[in-house]
Amino acid sequence: MTLASAAAPVRVVSRASSRAAATAPSAVSTLSARALGPDRADGAPRALPTLCSNCHLKDLCLPCGLEEPDVERLDAMHFGRRRVKAGEALYHAGERFQFIYAVRSGTFKSSLILADGREQVSGFHMAGELMGLDGVAHGKHASAATALEDAEVCAIPYAHLNEMARASNEMQMVMARLMSREIVREHSLMMLLGSMNAEERLAAFLINLSQRLKARGYSASEFHLRMSRAEIGSYLGMKLETVSRTFSAFQQQRLLEVDKRHIRILDLGGLARAFEARVH
Repeated sequence: MTLASAAAPVRVVSRASSRAAATAPSAVSTLSARALGPDRADGAPRALPTLCSNCHLKDLCLPCGLEEPDVERLDAMHFGRRRVKAGEALYHAGERFQFIYAVRSGTFKSSLILADGREQVSGFHMAGELMGLDGVAHGKHASAATALEDAEVCAIPYAHLNEMARASNEMQMVMARLMSREIVREHSLMMLLGSMNAEERLAAFLINLSQRLKARGYSASEFHLRMSRAEIGSYLGMKLETVSRTFSAFQQQRLLEVDKRHIRILDLGGLARAFEARVH
Protein backbone atom coordinates (compact mmCIF):
# COMPACT_ATOMS: atom_id res chain seq x y z
CA MET A 1 0.00 0.00 0.00
CA THR A 2 1.02 3.58 -0.46
CA LEU A 3 -0.16 5.86 2.34
CA ALA A 4 1.25 9.14 3.92
CA SER A 5 2.83 12.01 6.03
CA ALA A 6 5.57 14.69 6.25
CA ALA A 7 9.35 15.06 6.25
CA ALA A 8 12.15 17.23 7.60
CA PRO A 9 13.84 19.88 5.42
CA VAL A 10 16.65 18.73 3.14
CA ARG A 11 20.15 20.19 3.14
CA VAL A 12 21.84 20.68 -0.23
CA VAL A 13 25.63 20.95 -0.25
CA SER A 14 28.56 20.67 -2.69
CA ARG A 15 28.52 20.11 -6.44
CA ALA A 16 28.79 16.84 -8.30
CA SER A 17 32.25 15.82 -9.46
CA SER A 18 33.45 16.90 -12.90
CA ARG A 19 33.62 13.24 -13.95
CA ALA A 20 29.93 12.77 -13.20
CA ALA A 21 29.02 16.00 -14.98
CA ALA A 22 30.56 14.59 -18.14
CA THR A 23 28.52 11.40 -18.04
CA ALA A 24 24.95 12.74 -17.92
CA PRO A 25 23.06 15.74 -19.34
CA SER A 26 21.93 18.56 -17.08
CA ALA A 27 18.17 18.50 -16.59
CA VAL A 28 17.83 22.10 -15.42
CA SER A 29 17.69 23.55 -18.91
CA THR A 30 15.03 21.04 -19.98
CA LEU A 31 12.69 21.38 -17.00
CA SER A 32 9.56 23.20 -18.02
CA ALA A 33 7.80 25.88 -16.03
CA ARG A 34 5.00 23.33 -15.51
CA ALA A 35 7.39 20.94 -13.81
CA LEU A 36 9.16 23.46 -11.63
CA GLY A 37 6.39 25.91 -10.84
CA PRO A 38 6.44 29.71 -10.36
CA ASP A 39 8.30 30.02 -7.06
CA ARG A 40 10.02 33.38 -7.63
CA ALA A 41 8.32 36.67 -6.91
CA ASP A 42 8.36 37.54 -10.64
CA GLY A 43 6.60 34.28 -11.50
CA ALA A 44 9.62 32.66 -13.17
CA PRO A 45 10.39 28.97 -12.60
CA ARG A 46 12.72 28.09 -9.75
CA ALA A 47 15.43 25.69 -10.95
CA LEU A 48 17.59 24.86 -7.95
CA PRO A 49 20.00 21.95 -8.30
CA THR A 50 19.35 19.01 -6.01
CA LEU A 51 22.05 16.43 -5.31
CA CYS A 52 20.88 12.91 -4.50
CA SER A 53 24.18 12.07 -2.79
CA ASN A 54 23.58 14.70 -0.09
CA CYS A 55 19.88 14.07 0.49
CA HIS A 56 18.89 12.49 3.81
CA LEU A 57 16.15 10.60 1.93
CA LYS A 58 18.52 8.85 -0.50
CA ASP A 59 18.12 5.46 1.22
CA LEU A 60 14.36 5.63 0.58
CA CYS A 61 14.29 7.34 -2.80
CA LEU A 62 15.73 6.80 -6.29
CA PRO A 63 19.43 6.35 -5.29
CA CYS A 64 18.61 3.43 -2.98
CA GLY A 65 20.80 0.48 -3.96
CA LEU A 66 22.90 2.38 -6.50
CA GLU A 67 26.70 2.38 -6.44
CA GLU A 68 28.59 5.67 -6.19
CA PRO A 69 29.24 6.13 -9.95
CA ASP A 70 25.50 5.94 -10.71
CA VAL A 71 24.65 8.29 -7.83
CA GLU A 72 27.16 10.75 -9.27
CA ARG A 73 25.40 10.52 -12.63
CA LEU A 74 22.14 11.37 -10.89
CA ASP A 75 23.86 14.33 -9.22
CA ALA A 76 25.05 15.57 -12.61
CA MET A 77 21.46 15.90 -13.78
CA HIS A 78 20.83 18.68 -11.21
CA PHE A 79 17.12 17.94 -10.81
CA GLY A 80 14.89 20.98 -10.55
CA ARG A 81 12.72 21.50 -7.50
CA ARG A 82 9.15 22.65 -7.26
CA ARG A 83 7.18 23.90 -4.30
CA VAL A 84 3.52 22.88 -4.30
CA LYS A 85 1.04 24.61 -2.03
CA ALA A 86 -1.64 22.72 -0.11
CA GLY A 87 -4.54 21.96 -2.45
CA GLU A 88 -2.51 22.56 -5.60
CA ALA A 89 -2.21 19.84 -8.27
CA LEU A 90 1.29 18.75 -9.24
CA TYR A 91 -0.14 17.17 -12.41
CA HIS A 92 -3.57 16.22 -13.72
CA ALA A 93 -5.01 13.09 -15.28
CA GLY A 94 -4.45 13.15 -19.04
CA GLU A 95 -1.48 15.49 -18.81
CA ARG A 96 1.62 14.65 -20.86
CA PHE A 97 4.08 12.44 -18.98
CA GLN A 98 7.64 13.82 -18.81
CA PHE A 99 8.80 13.59 -15.22
CA ILE A 100 8.87 11.29 -12.25
CA TYR A 101 8.52 13.31 -9.07
CA ALA A 102 10.36 12.51 -5.84
CA VAL A 103 8.67 13.92 -2.73
CA ARG A 104 11.18 15.95 -0.68
CA SER A 105 8.71 17.11 1.96
CA GLY A 106 4.98 17.11 2.54
CA THR A 107 2.20 14.72 1.58
CA PHE A 108 0.33 14.07 -1.69
CA LYS A 109 -2.68 12.09 -2.75
CA SER A 110 -3.23 10.40 -6.11
CA SER A 111 -6.81 10.41 -7.34
CA LEU A 112 -9.12 9.79 -10.27
CA ILE A 113 -12.41 11.50 -11.11
CA LEU A 114 -15.17 8.97 -11.72
CA ALA A 115 -17.83 9.30 -14.41
CA ASP A 116 -20.34 10.64 -11.86
CA GLY A 117 -17.90 13.34 -10.72
CA ARG A 118 -16.82 11.67 -7.49
CA GLU A 119 -13.15 11.54 -6.55
CA GLN A 120 -11.52 8.14 -6.02
CA VAL A 121 -8.30 8.35 -4.00
CA SER A 122 -5.81 5.74 -5.19
CA GLY A 123 -2.81 6.46 -2.98
CA PHE A 124 -1.00 8.68 -0.49
CA HIS A 125 2.66 9.63 -0.90
CA MET A 126 5.19 10.93 1.61
CA ALA A 127 8.81 12.10 1.60
CA GLY A 128 11.22 9.75 -0.18
CA GLU A 129 8.51 8.26 -2.39
CA LEU A 130 8.10 8.65 -6.15
CA MET A 131 5.02 9.76 -8.08
CA GLY A 132 4.12 9.88 -11.75
CA LEU A 133 4.93 6.33 -12.86
CA ASP A 134 1.31 5.97 -13.97
CA GLY A 135 2.27 7.92 -17.10
CA VAL A 136 4.83 5.40 -18.39
CA ALA A 137 2.35 3.11 -20.16
CA HIS A 138 0.61 5.61 -22.45
CA GLY A 139 2.68 8.79 -22.19
CA LYS A 140 -0.04 10.53 -20.17
CA HIS A 141 -0.77 10.58 -16.45
CA ALA A 142 -3.65 8.29 -15.53
CA SER A 143 -4.33 10.11 -12.26
CA ALA A 144 -3.86 13.50 -10.62
CA ALA A 145 -1.45 14.26 -7.76
CA THR A 146 -2.52 16.92 -5.25
CA ALA A 147 -0.62 18.30 -2.26
CA LEU A 148 -2.36 17.73 1.08
CA GLU A 149 -0.04 20.29 2.71
CA ASP A 150 2.70 22.64 1.54
CA ALA A 151 5.22 20.35 -0.12
CA GLU A 152 8.29 20.20 -2.33
CA VAL A 153 9.30 17.73 -5.03
CA CYS A 154 12.26 16.97 -7.29
CA ALA A 155 11.34 16.77 -11.00
CA ILE A 156 13.28 13.88 -12.60
CA PRO A 157 13.17 13.68 -16.43
CA TYR A 158 12.11 10.14 -17.30
CA ALA A 159 13.96 10.23 -20.63
CA HIS A 160 17.24 10.89 -18.81
CA LEU A 161 16.63 7.97 -16.44
CA ASN A 162 16.13 5.73 -19.47
CA GLU A 163 19.44 6.97 -20.89
CA MET A 164 21.13 6.05 -17.62
CA ALA A 165 19.43 2.64 -17.59
CA ARG A 166 20.85 1.83 -21.02
CA ALA A 167 24.36 2.44 -19.67
CA SER A 168 23.95 0.94 -16.18
CA ASN A 169 22.70 -2.48 -15.12
CA GLU A 170 22.16 -1.14 -11.60
CA MET A 171 19.87 1.60 -12.89
CA GLN A 172 17.95 -0.99 -14.90
CA MET A 173 17.37 -2.87 -11.66
CA VAL A 174 16.22 0.31 -9.93
CA MET A 175 13.72 1.03 -12.71
CA ALA A 176 12.43 -2.55 -12.55
CA ARG A 177 12.09 -2.25 -8.76
CA LEU A 178 10.06 0.96 -9.12
CA MET A 179 7.64 -0.75 -11.49
CA SER A 180 7.44 -3.76 -9.20
CA ARG A 181 6.50 -1.51 -6.27
CA GLU A 182 3.54 -0.21 -8.27
CA ILE A 183 2.36 -3.77 -8.96
CA VAL A 184 2.71 -4.73 -5.27
CA ARG A 185 0.82 -1.58 -4.25
CA GLU A 186 -2.04 -2.42 -6.61
CA HIS A 187 -2.23 -5.98 -5.31
CA SER A 188 -2.26 -4.76 -1.71
CA LEU A 189 -5.08 -2.36 -2.47
CA MET A 190 -7.08 -5.10 -4.19
CA MET A 191 -6.70 -7.31 -1.12
CA LEU A 192 -7.66 -4.43 1.15
CA LEU A 193 -10.84 -3.64 -0.75
CA GLY A 194 -11.80 -7.15 -1.68
CA SER A 195 -11.43 -9.24 1.46
CA MET A 196 -11.38 -7.06 4.59
CA ASN A 197 -14.06 -5.55 6.79
CA ALA A 198 -14.01 -1.92 7.96
CA GLU A 199 -11.90 -2.49 11.09
CA GLU A 200 -9.35 -4.56 9.19
CA ARG A 201 -9.05 -1.94 6.45
CA LEU A 202 -8.50 0.95 8.85
CA ALA A 203 -6.09 -1.10 10.99
CA ALA A 204 -4.06 -1.99 7.88
CA PHE A 205 -4.01 1.68 6.84
CA LEU A 206 -2.76 2.88 10.23
CA ILE A 207 -0.15 0.12 10.55
CA ASN A 208 1.21 0.89 7.09
CA LEU A 209 1.34 4.59 7.90
CA SER A 210 3.07 3.89 11.22
CA GLN A 211 5.73 1.75 9.55
CA ARG A 212 6.46 4.32 6.86
CA LEU A 213 6.79 7.14 9.39
CA LYS A 214 9.12 5.03 11.53
CA ALA A 215 11.35 4.39 8.49
CA ARG A 216 11.70 8.18 8.15
CA GLY A 217 12.70 8.73 11.76
CA TYR A 218 9.30 9.82 13.05
CA SER A 219 7.22 8.39 15.86
CA ALA A 220 5.50 5.14 14.93
CA SER A 221 2.82 5.62 17.58
CA GLU A 222 1.86 9.31 17.47
CA PHE A 223 1.29 11.36 14.34
CA HIS A 224 -0.98 13.86 12.60
CA LEU A 225 -3.05 12.67 9.65
CA ARG A 226 -2.58 14.90 6.62
CA MET A 227 -5.60 13.47 4.85
CA SER A 228 -9.25 13.94 5.79
CA ARG A 229 -11.54 11.13 6.90
CA ALA A 230 -13.38 11.48 3.60
CA GLU A 231 -10.12 10.91 1.71
CA ILE A 232 -9.29 7.91 3.91
CA GLY A 233 -12.75 6.53 3.19
CA SER A 234 -12.33 7.03 -0.54
CA TYR A 235 -9.03 5.16 -0.47
CA LEU A 236 -10.32 2.34 1.73
CA GLY A 237 -13.69 1.97 -0.02
CA MET A 238 -15.60 3.09 3.08
CA LYS A 239 -18.23 5.75 3.69
CA LEU A 240 -17.27 8.74 5.80
CA GLU A 241 -19.63 7.64 8.57
CA THR A 242 -18.02 4.18 8.62
CA VAL A 243 -14.53 5.67 8.93
CA SER A 244 -15.61 7.83 11.87
CA ARG A 245 -17.45 4.93 13.52
CA THR A 246 -14.40 2.66 13.14
CA PHE A 247 -12.09 5.25 14.70
CA SER A 248 -14.54 5.47 17.61
CA ALA A 249 -14.57 1.68 17.93
CA PHE A 250 -10.77 1.59 18.13
CA GLN A 251 -10.90 4.25 20.85
CA GLN A 252 -13.41 2.22 22.84
CA GLN A 253 -11.15 -0.82 22.51
CA ARG A 254 -8.25 1.31 23.85
CA LEU A 255 -6.26 0.74 20.68
CA LEU A 256 -6.10 4.45 19.81
CA GLU A 257 -6.55 7.94 21.14
CA VAL A 258 -8.02 10.25 18.49
CA ASP A 259 -8.20 14.04 18.65
CA LYS A 260 -9.50 15.20 15.26
CA ARG A 261 -6.55 14.33 12.97
CA HIS A 262 -4.08 13.63 15.74
CA ILE A 263 -3.59 9.90 16.32
CA ARG A 264 -1.91 8.15 19.22
CA ILE A 265 -1.63 4.38 18.94
CA LEU A 266 -1.95 2.88 22.43
CA ASP A 267 -1.78 -0.80 21.46
CA LEU A 268 0.10 -1.39 18.21
CA GLY A 269 0.04 -5.14 18.82
CA GLY A 270 -3.73 -5.16 19.21
CA LEU A 271 -4.12 -3.06 16.08
CA ALA A 272 -1.85 -5.45 14.19
CA ARG A 273 -3.86 -8.47 15.36
CA ALA A 274 -7.02 -6.91 13.97
CA PHE A 275 -5.33 -6.84 10.56
CA GLU A 276 -3.10 -9.92 10.64
CA ALA A 277 -5.89 -12.33 11.56
CA ARG A 278 -7.24 -12.00 8.02
CA VAL A 279 -3.88 -11.85 6.21
CA HIS A 280 -2.22 -14.98 7.64
